[in-house]
Amino acid sequence: MNPEEREELARLLPSPGDPVLTSGRHDLLKDHLMKELTAQAPDLPETATAPGRRARTPRRRIAAIAVPLATAAAVVATILAGTAGSNTVTTDADAVDLLNRIAEVAAAKKTVPVRDDQYIYVRTQGSMKFSDHDVRILREASWTAVDGKRAGLRRVTVLVGPPFRPRDPFSSYSKGTHDMRLSPDSNVTTFRELQALPTDPDALLEKIYADTKGQGRTRQSAALEKIGDMLPDATLLPELDAALYRAAAKIPGVSVVADAKDHTGRAGIGLSFKERDSRTVWVFDKKSLGFLGSPDEALLDVGVTDKSGEAPAA
Repeated sequence: MNPEEREELARLLPSPGDPVLTSGRHDLLKDHLMKELTAQAPDLPETATAPGRRARTPRRRIAAIAVPLATAAAVVATILAGTAGSNTVTTDADAVDLLNRIAEVAAAKKTVPVRDDQYIYVRTQGSMKFSDHDVRILREASWTAVDGKRAGLRRVTVLVGPPFRPRDPFSSYSKGTHDMRLSPDSNVTTFRELQALPTDPDALLEKIYADTKGQGRTRQSAALEKIGDMLPDATLLPELDAALYRAAAKIPGVSVVADAKDHTGRAGIGLSFKERDSRTVWVFDKKSLGFLGSPDEALLDVGVTDKSGEAPAA
């Protein structure tokens, strides 16, 4: 494909959707929100839905707030989705090579020792759409127990949003910082369960397909969403991290997008996964090939702490 053809294909790309937090991050917020809604606003409009969760069960849709779901990033202008009107999805060899290089970099990292009594710390930035005129920018830090047996903490700082108002059912998402308790949940994949996953790419992809059966519009989109949800925690597990990227390389429809940006505007190179009328994009640092997140949610930090509420040691 010559440069002119690549440029023309790039112009045909659909514009990205409304930025939002990923399904896993949203659903860990959901329990707290739904308690408030039940007590304070039982008659919410039926035109809105809440997202699903990073879990082993199918996504649940509940009347609450309008939050479209995506896990994304951006890359050069090489889109390989069959011809218009065709369901055939092809893969760009350059994108597969890039995924394998990212996997090599991931595999070369040192394994972080983690104890059962510690917490996995993840800090992100994204947004939550309550209505067409109310999109709030959130910076979120979460502490989840390594073994999944103890309560954790979610700290949400609303950077852009309305001020606190009495009797507001969404007051937990008013401007400012709000702490929420994360109760142990058997549906949420724990760090120890991530550690137990196979690191052979073929076996890993087979398990992901099995675990996500019946979810998503296609099995490929469900698998990509599952992989995207696991990427932040997997940065602490080099072998699994590498296997996830190699497994993703086996899913048809991947292409490179040269100048991608995450939700905070950090520039990088992207990998776009095309399926039907939508695409999933992951963004990586051009030099280090480290995972930055997506245009919808930026990954700011991942680490291990001894206590919930504290940042990892520098």
